[in-house]
Amino acid sequence: MQPSRRPQRMALQIQQEVSWILSRDLKDRRIGFVTVTGVQMSPDLRHAKIYVSAMGSDAEKRESLEALNHAAGWIRHELGQRMRMKFLPEIVFRPDTSQEYGEHIDRLLDKIRED
Repeated sequence: MQPSRRPQRMALQIQQEVSWILSRDLKDRRIGFVTVTGVQMSPDLRHAKIYVSAMGSDAEKRESLEALNHAAGWIRHELGQRMRMKFLPEIVFRPDTSQEYGEHIDRLLDKIRED
């Protein structure tokens, strides 16, 4: 039996809608320049982890993430207005650290080449 593609489709749609909401509708000065980099859905579609990449210092990134999680209920409500779903997933915002991890790997590789 093949795994369902529905969580992947829902994750992509949620990513697009949340990106639109953050760029156009959310008016919170604490949230800086934030990009939605991915969404991970639970198999039952009840929970969504939304990964975001934020610009700025570590303190600004932390403040943006806190503000997003504070606004998660409102964002979920907005998702409900835009998407036709039987149940809206509970959403939580998480930092996307893949770029920092990639830069760390690049530094390690450069160090190995120097030696």
